[in-house]
Amino acid sequence: MAELSVVIVATDNEQRALLQVLVDGTSVARTVQSCTSFPMATGDPVVRRVLAANPDVILVDIPADNAMQALRGIELLREEMPDGAIFAIGILKQPQVIVNAMRAGAREFIERPTTTTDLLEAFVRLASSQRRGRQEGLRGKVFSVINAKGGNGATTVAVNLALGLQSSFGQTALVDLAPLGHAALHMNMKPVFTVSDATRNLHRMDASLLESYMTRHSSGLQLLAGSNVPASVDPSTADFVRLFDMLVSHYRYIVVDGSSRFDAASRLIASLSETVLLVACTDVASLWSAARVNQYLAEGGGRERVRLVLNRFRKVPGFSEAEAEAAVGAKLLWRVPNQYFAISTAIDRGTPVMDQRNSEIARCFAGLTQELTRNDVEVKRTAWSLFKSV
Repeated sequence: MAELSVVIVATDNEQRALLQVLVDGTSVARTVQSCTSFPMATGDPVVRRVLAANPDVILVDIPADNAMQALRGIELLREEMPDGAIFAIGILKQPQVIVNAMRAGAREFIERPTTTTDLLEAFVRLASSQRRGRQEGLRGKVFSVINAKGGNGATTVAVNLALGLQSSFGQTALVDLAPLGHAALHMNMKPVFTVSDATRNLHRMDASLLESYMTRHSSGLQLLAGSNVPASVDPSTADFVRLFDMLVSHYRYIVVDGSSRFDAASRLIASLSETVLLVACTDVASLWSAARVNQYLAEGGGRERVRLVLNRFRKVPGFSEAEAEAAVGAKLLWRVPNQYFAISTAIDRGTPVMDQRNSEIARCFAGLTQELTRNDVEVKRTAWSLFKSV
């Protein structure tokens, strides 16, 4: 389900149908109501229908032959819904209509004929302004995911956790800091930009530029992709501090896929994280490595945040979960069942298991999402909502 709820007000049947297709095609909004006439007075049926829908955005189409009624409609809707966002759709060659629409209360004037890109950009501008209006001090939480050793499944956990957070709360970013990024492959995405592009341009970074470096998944999740070649020069820790300061100001949740990266950056991110998920399997080599990674993170001050996630979990006779905790030196947070075929198939197809809503493995990651956010009393559940403001 998409995030921004939209009401369309258009007298032309073809234009109304087209706008609905375009809105739904953005993947960040959905049409909840459409009206075939403009409101004529306070409290008339059109106004009541719009108020009942309580939309985030009202799209008002301004026909060239009946602009005055449309403008009056915008004015009435602004009076009734002063906090709503009204976007006017019209012809740019009519400058006086544009001026009058903005004076009547329209927040945006979008050219007709309209495209999905036009609407998406307008929705992004709305989201950015809403986030800038959030109270100071309300900052996002970081969850970092790191492997005990290569192949333990940190990227799988990070990708599906991020999708779970996006599904439940919206405004989630996934940052791939692996030495060689694989998160995009897990979601069948082809990023244009990577973390390196973002860190190289921190000197001019703002909310709009940050969003331009992100790649949007169909769920609304935003990915800051990892390098597709082994990086020869890594950003400094100071660069990561500045980048994450931007991220926590811009997103509600940030999931970091650290995979098997062990350097000053991984320690820094651990210290910035609400929780560090150390992903291990139940074999001796994995648990041995997990203990060493935990000790390494402790030297950077992040040990108290580390929680153990046992991936491909299966009961081992004579070996208890308490023994796993003792071996690693970290509390057990979660167990991911051993469903290697389902996971490997999902990776090969680029369709994360969180998309398989009724499967055991999807329910497992949904449960992990709930466990990590159980004390977030300030978070309101807004399913699949990328662009909801707080």
